[in-house]
Amino acid sequence: MPHQSHIKKLGRPSGGRRALLKGLTRSLILHGRIQTTEARAKALRPVAERFISWGCRAARAMDGGDTPDNRARAVHCRRMAFAFVQDNTVINKVFDELAQRYKERPGGYTRIMKVGYRPGDAAPVALIELV
Repeated sequence: MPHQSHIKKLGRPSGGRRALLKGLTRSLILHGRIQTTEARAKALRPVAERFISWGCRAARAMDGGDTPDNRARAVHCRRMAFAFVQDNTVINKVFDELAQRYKERPGGYTRIMKVGYRPGDAAPVALIELV
């Protein structure tokens, strides 16, 4: 019996949900902070943190020296990230800038702050940003 396997469905089929999270991740990486609904921000957090963790893993691998084994680990992380978001601008920003900034941090790269309610439908709005 699978326990704790529930994910936020966000009222979308799996393909639409995956596309939404890819777009939100891309925007968060490029802009540093985005304003969205609270449910989307909470669903985005683990996805974005895993994405940044790939960059940190690659940076830590290359700190061990430029050996073929370490280079293979770094390339594997970069390919995993590219498989999720096929945008070289985002990949370069994660692996060149953000990985160096968060390399020593054990996790918790994002922060969610509640900012109020949306005027049209009173949905709770949150600001998600990189720490």
